[in-house]
Amino acid sequence: MDDERTNQNASKLHGAGEQACAAAPGTPRMRDFVSDWSPLHEASIHGRLLSLKKLIEQGNDVNVLTADQVSPLHEACLGGHAACASVLLKHGAQVNGVTVDWHTPLFNTCISGSVACLNLLLEHGASLQPPCDLASPIHEAAKRGHVQCVELLASHGVNIDHNIKHLGTPLYVACENQQLNCAKKLLESGANVNSGKGLDSPLHTAARNCSVELVKLLMDFGADLWLKNAENKRPVELVPPGCPVGRLFLQREGPLSLMQLCRLCIRRCFGHQQHQKITGLLLPDELKHFLLHI
Repeated sequence: MDDERTNQNASKLHGAGEQACAAAPGTPRMRDFVSDWSPLHEASIHGRLLSLKKLIEQGNDVNVLTADQVSPLHEACLGGHAACASVLLKHGAQVNGVTVDWHTPLFNTCISGSVACLNLLLEHGASLQPPCDLASPIHEAAKRGHVQCVELLASHGVNIDHNIKHLGTPLYVACENQQLNCAKKLLESGANVNSGKGLDSPLHTAARNCSVELVKLLMDFGADLWLKNAENKRPVELVPPGCPVGRLFLQREGPLSLMQLCRLCIRRCFGHQQHQKITGLLLPDELKHFLLHI
C-alpha cells in the first residue's frame, strides 16, 4: 500500500483539468498504473542514489515508463532529488518527457521547488514552453510560492505574462494564492500588473482576499484602480466589509504623482527582466533603488 500511495501522489495531476486537453497519442489510459512501477521509479522518488546507480549499472532502462508515461526523471524531480536527476540525465533520460497528465520533469520540479533540479533540467535543454496549458511550470511555481524557481524561469526567458484561460497569468495566480514574494518577483521581472484572468485583474483578486501587502505592492507597480471585471466592479468594490484594504484605496484615489508616473514609464521602456537591466545602468544608487522599488 505504501508503494501505491507513493505512485498515486507522484503521478496524478494536482487540480482539475484532465478533460480539457486530449491525451497524448498512444498512451494507455485505463491500465493499472501501479502494475509497472519499477525499482528505478522507487529509487528516484525516494532519492536513493546508490540504489539508482546500481540499477542503472545492471542495465535497467532510465526511460522506463509507467502506464501513465511517468519516468524515473519525473519522480526524481517531483521529490526534489537533484543527485538522482543528474545521474538519470547523464545516462540519457529524456528531459522533456510528458505524462498523460501533461506533466514534464520541469513541471514536477516547480511542484517540489527544487532550484538544483531546475538548473539541471535547463542545462540539459528542458523546454520552457509547456506541452499543454494544464501544466505550466511558471504558474505552478507562482502558485506554490517557489520564488527562486520563478526567478530562474524568468531569467531564462519564460513568458511571465503567459495567460491561461482557466488560470490567468502567473501574477494573477500568485495573487490569488497570496504569494507575496512571487508576485513581487514577477513584477520586478516586468510582468504586466493589470493582466489577470479574463477581466479580473490581479488587484481584483488581492482586494477580494483582503490582502493589504499585495494590494499595496500592486498599487506601487501602477495597478489600475479603475479597471472593471466581468461583473462591472472595480477592485475597491470587492473589498470585504471592515477590511483595512479599503483605507488603502481611499489613500490612493486621484492621479499618480509625477515621480511615480516617471518611474512606471521608465520601467515599461525596459520591458521584461527589468531588475537585471536597471541594476546595470550607470546611475546613482539612490535613483536605481527608486526604479527598483527598493
